[in-house]
Amino acid sequence: MTIYLVAEAMLVLAGFAYRQKAKPVALFDGKTFNGWEGDTVRMWKIEDGALTGGSLTEKVPHNDFLCTKKVYSNFNLKVKFKLTGSDGFINTGVQFHSVRAKDPAYEMVGYQADLGDGYWASLYDESRRNKTLVSPDSAVINKILKRGDWNDYEVRSNKGHIQIFLNGTQTVDYTETDKSVPQKGIIGFQIHGGGKAKVYYNDIWIEEI
Repeated sequence: MTIYLVAEAMLVLAGFAYRQKAKPVALFDGKTFNGWEGDTVRMWKIEDGALTGGSLTEKVPHNDFLCTKKVYSNFNLKVKFKLTGSDGFINTGVQFHSVRAKDPAYEMVGYQADLGDGYWASLYDESRRNKTLVSPDSAVINKILKRGDWNDYEVRSNKGHIQIFLNGTQTVDYTETDKSVPQKGIIGFQIHGGGKAKVYYNDIWIEEI
């Protein structure tokens, strides 16, 4: 009887520990860049409680990223984004399992949950294979995307299995077969170079698995 009680207690404690570990955590406090690093003088700002990158009056000269200081491996990440602009290449994305590039230093290497015309809610391999790994049906995107407005975006990554959701609809289901590709790294928000574009990110939550 005692053995069973001990075993049951251990299971309860293990379940409690798991729930504690899986509790979503806010990555942005709405006021400061605590936990983030990047060009917070010229390129990235905090406006009306949101992280913003880029400009609608000046062309963004090159890709730029605001990144977490912490490394993440398996997680569920939820964010809200709004992408605006009409002049040049209007694009952004959520970088993950990534590192800062050495040359050029403003680039990143890793997966990107891409956003922008021709790339909405797709999976791109930034500065590595340099190609789209999975791209959703454009007809689906046209039905669910709120252009120039706030959208819900979710990235799930667990041991090489990557899923992307836009406004609750799954757009990517990808399993990495190349075992040399890192499955951990920092998270970054991109503003793409080549356009007068501005992106907003808010309500950023991560649940580590």
